[in-house]
Amino acid sequence: MSTNPHQQAVEQLEKVAAHLRLHYDGDDQARFDAAIERLKEPDRLIKDTLEIKMDDGSTQKFTAFRSQHNNARGPYKGGIRFHPNVSEAEVKALSTWMTWKCAVTGIPYGGGKGGIIVDPKTLSQDELQRLSRAYTQLIADFIGPWMDVPAPDVNTNGQIMAWMVDEYQQILSKRAVLAHTTGIGENPLATFTGKPLSLGGSEGREEATGLGGVFVMEKLVEKLFAQQPKKNISIAIQGFGNVGYWFAVHAHQLGYNVVAVSDSKGGIYNQAGIDPEKAFKHKQEHGSLPQQNVQVITNEHLLELNVDILVPSALEGVIHAQNADKIKARAIIEMANGPTTPEADEILLQRDIFVVPDVLANAGGVSTSYFEWVQNLQGYSWPHEEVIRKLRPLMETAFDQTWEMHQRTHLSGRLSTYMTAVQRVVDAMIMRGQV
Repeated sequence: MSTNPHQQAVEQLEKVAAHLRLHYDGDDQARFDAAIERLKEPDRLIKDTLEIKMDDGSTQKFTAFRSQHNNARGPYKGGIRFHPNVSEAEVKALSTWMTWKCAVTGIPYGGGKGGIIVDPKTLSQDELQRLSRAYTQLIADFIGPWMDVPAPDVNTNGQIMAWMVDEYQQILSKRAVLAHTTGIGENPLATFTGKPLSLGGSEGREEATGLGGVFVMEKLVEKLFAQQPKKNISIAIQGFGNVGYWFAVHAHQLGYNVVAVSDSKGGIYNQAGIDPEKAFKHKQEHGSLPQQNVQVITNEHLLELNVDILVPSALEGVIHAQNADKIKARAIIEMANGPTTPEADEILLQRDIFVVPDVLANAGGVSTSYFEWVQNLQGYSWPHEEVIRKLRPLMETAFDQTWEMHQRTHLSGRLSTYMTAVQRVVDAMIMRGQV
């Protein structure tokens, strides 16, 4: 596998296509091959330099990207990240993976991703706002509720989405004046998701990714741990940010035994169980996880604990060729993006450790972004209970369909998930006559 993320995404696609091609014959097989070739590159890549006035009167340049991978199943959808390591290859890969994530959950989106090469910690609030507005000006011609719906990602948040919504609305208003029309013709709030509640954001968004992963875990437990009481099913969670915290809280509330959690400083382990809410409160008050009545462990040790379910929810590549043979968990639920390397995947498969891949496990976030978009299009706001009520069947159905593919093909959880997603995208392209 290549270390270039886009090339890695292409190699994954080729691997999936080799299995999936057997499902097509005749002219459809030729169309399938043509679709796979198209899916190796994004439909469009926007790349430019943004020049921003700094607080001291100087100007600074920043390279910005937006990759729109495929829209056969609906508008492009994907986050915008502000980070020094953003690259063309990264946004192309992430937009590709977003296509699969939307397809596997069945929501009517394609994949997109954007970013700016910047360390936002070095910018003032005013500079950050100017950069956000400049980025919106760059992509304004290529976004909209039925074209491309961006969202927050690494180092971006609801405030940045609010600035972008405002800038986009101003652009639409100016266009309306120039065209001598009476209105802007669309709800600009529906062009961005992950917004503050006061600007059309959705209830439940904060916990959606972690909770969606727990819904998936519940289905997995039915398949692999059917005879075990929940209190006897042990879970170790690496990463105690938003995703890991909410996964831990909801798992604990359902009666599972959360025995280990960790943050960037290290982890804690207690075979009898940990209360995630108490641990998080201690971290907020003291700056670290509690140290009493627990065994202090490293992040590396957490991955190798003798538990039933391992939940990597922090960094990419933490399960790799050097430690995959030490993993003792019976199943892995990937709540982080890309926590398992391709080499580790092969080792885990040989050891019969079932992996629920990130494109399914952490899709609760984009699913709730979809709910936000629907609410904005309707000009309506759903209560928290309704959002959660809609999220559960969406995640459960996605798992059931990929499990069915796994049972039919006897392939890994990752390959089965990708096959489900890629088949849906290819079929949409064929039906549209795009290939």
